Amino acid sequence: MSDTITEPVIQVTETALVKILEIRSAEENPDELGLRIEVTGVRGAEFSYDLAFEPLAECDPDDVRHEQGGLTVVVPADSAERLQGATLDLPSNKEQAGLVLRNPNRPEVPALGDPIELTGTVEDKIRQLLDQQVNPAIAAHGGFASLIRVEGSTAFIAMGGGCQGCAMSALTLREGIQSAILGSIPEITAVEDTTDHASGENPFY
Repeated sequence: MSDTITEPVIQVTETALVKILEIRSAEENPDELGLRIEVTGVRGAEFSYDLAFEPLAECDPDDVRHEQGGLTVVVPADSAERLQGATLDLPSNKEQAGLVLRNPNRPEVPALGDPIELTGTVEDKIRQLLDQQVNPAIAAHGGFASLIRVEGSTAFIAMGGGCQGCAMSALTLREGIQSAILGSIPEITAVEDTTDHASGENPFY
């Protein structure tokens, strides 16, 4: 195991540090544990994470480590670039419970129309396309698209969240999502919009 302590990848705020040390104190041999922070995947337009205490003796040689206030923060090498500049915080807002990882980095997601590998049934392929390409692209609007059903060669799609009731969402569906589906899934020759655009809540304009 490398004992090299590098520049921090993640900053831990004082309030978060106090809470983490408090939780760690209840563990067996707390002084031998570091906090491992790892990127585990992608959820929409954000990364997903795993935080856990890990014996420092079990760290991988290429893990990126730094000490802060008696806590060793451990970041796996393959997560370091995606977590660079992030902050682990404990908000004072009572409505926000628990630790929050504020990460300035975002996963690269395929743009609408980019080639994407799809497998399974026609329904599976549409859902994969929506999850991996369409919804990350429209997540900034607080909305999402979902498959309602497939009838023959027609896919019925609905938009929800900030896209429902949005004056632009029907155009987005026609111009962007429809083109992506028709271009990626040859079994589908038509896309129908089932969204009730007149009844959305908090639409994005």
